[in-house]
Amino acid sequence: MKQKIRLVLRYVAALVLAVSILAPLLWMFLMSVSSAEDLTRIPLEWLPRHWDFSRYASLLTLQAGTPGALFLHALGNSLLVACGATVISLLLAIPAAYSFSRYPGRDGWLFGSLAIYMVPPVAFVLPLYFILEKLTLLNTHIGLILVYCSMILPFLTWMLKNQFDALPVDIEQASRLDGLRYWQVLLRITLPLAKPALGASAMFGWLLAWDEFFYALLFTNNINAQTLPVTIAGFTAGRATDDGLIAAVGILAAIPPLFIALWLQKTLVSGLTAGGSKG
Repeated sequence: MKQKIRLVLRYVAALVLAVSILAPLLWMFLMSVSSAEDLTRIPLEWLPRHWDFSRYASLLTLQAGTPGALFLHALGNSLLVACGATVISLLLAIPAAYSFSRYPGRDGWLFGSLAIYMVPPVAFVLPLYFILEKLTLLNTHIGLILVYCSMILPFLTWMLKNQFDALPVDIEQASRLDGLRYWQVLLRITLPLAKPALGASAMFGWLLAWDEFFYALLFTNNINAQTLPVTIAGFTAGRATDDGLIAAVGILAAIPPLFIALWLQKTLVSGLTAGGSKG
């Protein structure tokens, strides 16, 4: 009886969580396909009288003068910057986390980087601005990628270090006795076992870069490098704001993180299965 009650409560909790996540998205979608009259009608109706998908069509075209010319360019900028910063940070975080895990006595460096990570971003605005200005990297993809790497790298290092700590050291020691070098042990033994952690770290790092607004606003000044959060904020800057268009932008902006999460979920599951069969 107790198990049935726990099962029911578990499903109820999952249902409440799903509704809390999906209900705002559903409401935003309804706004995006509602006409201006439906959005301003009092009392407000749940379903639009006239379904209007023209906003999505205008956002998915590169024709000059349309919102899509800004949206698609900013979407490409966000994908390039987020993927570039995540890949570089992950390549640097893996050896750093492995050294912190396997060679004790270096935790001070890790805690120091985490302490810097906790500092509000506004404290680094002027130094970063002057550095990017000297390197002529303001309003460039490379400049944003480097700034985001400084933000993501400590977080990924900490996540991977905890995962490496949980892996059995005996397997690595046996591989060393078989003649493998340290970098071979890392690539052939440790990383396959830590595949689920790599997927989770990549996902969180990518989301940090994808959602970042503050640095992108300050270090970019036109569409050449502006990311999606800054462009979305620009849609709300006019006197006459189209709430339906902003809702459509929000729906389209949520699609890339959704596909990334689904793709990395498969990576997590395959990593767990592979790790269990090898162990």
